[in-house]
Amino acid sequence: MNKNQTVRLITFTALLVALGVVLDRLSMLSPALKVGFGFVPVVVAAVLYGPLVSALVYGLSDLVAALVLPFGPYFPGFTLCAALMGAVYGIFLHKKNEETTFPLETGIKWKKITFWKNILPPTVINSLIGLFINTIWVSMLYDSKTYWGFFVTRVFQYAVLIPLNLVLIPVLIGLCDKLSKLTFGGSR
Repeated sequence: MNKNQTVRLITFTALLVALGVVLDRLSMLSPALKVGFGFVPVVVAAVLYGPLVSALVYGLSDLVAALVLPFGPYFPGFTLCAALMGAVYGIFLHKKNEETTFPLETGIKWKKITFWKNILPPTVINSLIGLFINTIWVSMLYDSKTYWGFFVTRVFQYAVLIPLNLVLIPVLIGLCDKLSKLTFGGSR
């Protein structure tokens, strides 16, 4: 990577982190529930640059949002989970945007919508990491309920986030195709 590409990567990553902070704080918030679009810049980073950059974007977004615009006490477990979520997005979404020709050879190009790319990441991220692991952190911070009490109240949050991810990820991949044609394109 030459110097200009490095500067572009750092600049675009900083822009994604800032956007992540804003979108994270515009979420519907309560101590137990948080539904929003904070994953959008992470998915863009994952598609364009891969797991390392997307983990960095989500981890830094969480850290900056928690320190600059706090909502409750800072807990590093949330930042760790955010970075892990970003890495999972990057593992599944980077360099996976193949095109296939429609059967019957009509020449129409269609994006493959595969299980591994569009359905598995939001399910793993929102159910395993978000619902199970982040609920542990919430129950440690706010001990007014047990783990299972918070778990039950947070099921709604993830029941909303999974379909939201499933709808937006293909749209964001299309946006990333356009961005990669500009100077922002990573190694796609």
